[in-house]
Amino acid sequence: SPFDYRTAALLCLPTDVPEPSVRGYGEAVAQIIGDLAAEARGHTMALFTSHAAVRSTAAALRRRLPRAGIRVMAQAVDGTPQQLVARFQENPESVLLGTSSFWEGVDIANNALRVLVVARLPFNVPTEPVFAARSDLYEQPFMQFAVPQAVLRFRQGFGRLIRNKQDRGVVVVLDSRITSKPYGGTFLASVPPATTLKAPMAEVIERVRDWRMGGGP
Repeated sequence: SPFDYRTAALLCLPTDVPEPSVRGYGEAVAQIIGDLAAEARGHTMALFTSHAAVRSTAAALRRRLPRAGIRVMAQAVDGTPQQLVARFQENPESVLLGTSSFWEGVDIANNALRVLVVARLPFNVPTEPVFAARSDLYEQPFMQFAVPQAVLRFRQGFGRLIRNKQDRGVVVVLDSRITSKPYGGTFLASVPPATTLKAPMAEVIERVRDWRMGGGP
């Protein structure tokens, strides 16, 4: 990479977020995104793996963030990806929630994006017909096909944050499997060597605050 990720990016791996399979995970994710967006005064994009999660998170955030002057925009609810990116760049005091094409197909300029949240590792739905058919070609479909596909998309999502040498910001991964599962290291090894923080969410918020006030990662 032509960018100095250790200086430009802080990769946060919270240690106290529920696992995706635990009841209440979605509510916890919405609360954390709201906390991060409030601390960063918007400038936040969150990547999801389902439209249902986007809609439910947007509904939760709309009950909180507009009162603080932060706009909430959700893919397939408030416009097309192109429309939402344009609005986000015009008014970065916003939270942008997206899935599918937002992992790889958007380019947000002028340092409008400063906090990127990965709500969940981007595994494909196992029962999706095309994915299921291709999985049948492998002896170990999860490790040989599902994980590499998810790693590729994760790396593409990570790349949304730093688009030029002036950009700097924070990536927060809310899926604890990235540290608790043996395959998690594959995800971490796939992205540039950013400064990494593994800590409780309260400390992550503090580091976002320090960064917003001009401190380094």
